Amino acid sequence: MIGLEDIHKSFTLGTVIVEVLTGLDLTIEKGTLIAVVGQSGCGKSTLLNTIGLLDKPTSGKYHLEGRDVGKLSDDELSEIRNKKIGFVFQQFNLLARLTALDNVALPLIYRGLSESRRKKMARRMLEKVGMLDREDHRPSQLSGGQQQRVAIARALVGQPAIILADEPTGALDAQVSNDIMDLFIQLNSEEQVTIFIITHDMEVARRCHRYVRMENGAIHA
Repeated sequence: MIGLEDIHKSFTLGTVIVEVLTGLDLTIEKGTLIAVVGQSGCGKSTLLNTIGLLDKPTSGKYHLEGRDVGKLSDDELSEIRNKKIGFVFQQFNLLARLTALDNVALPLIYRGLSESRRKKMARRMLEKVGMLDREDHRPSQLSGGQQQRVAIARALVGQPAIILADEPTGALDAQVSNDIMDLFIQLNSEEQVTIFIITHDMEVARRCHRYVRMENGAIHA
């Protein structure tokens, strides 16, 4: 499903070229729950952004569901991001002025769906993550674990093929972190969605089907 081959990514800082990904290779099969572990600065977030089509590699090949991503236009990449990929972040990134229901429904606006259809789909996902009884609550009225459940529902509402989670348990205590991993495992099993998690936490990594280590911009099995 996801194939990265000899991926390099560099950034220019003033007169210095910084290479973040250094010939990275990674294959992820459909339906896999996978974690990438590594220290800060090893390139995990750049890898996630590359898979999520937010960053373009400097060189190398990226195939997503058999398509060579490097040959797609910006409009085509945006369409894939909207329809195929959901994002979950450490700090939740919910909009403070919106209810849980409206936060979850937000990505569907860009698909041109009616309000009633958007809310129906959002309620289904809130129910899936155990948050339907909080649909009228705003983020400030929810705990960290509850906010992350809403964020996961938002990522899933468009029925993506891939969920990319950037330190999804990093802002949570151990028990809530465990609950969120239970939810990821359940959703992976029931929805058959591929879930890619970057984390510092080996307890999180060990609960995945597979985990790999990242050092100096490359993957080590």
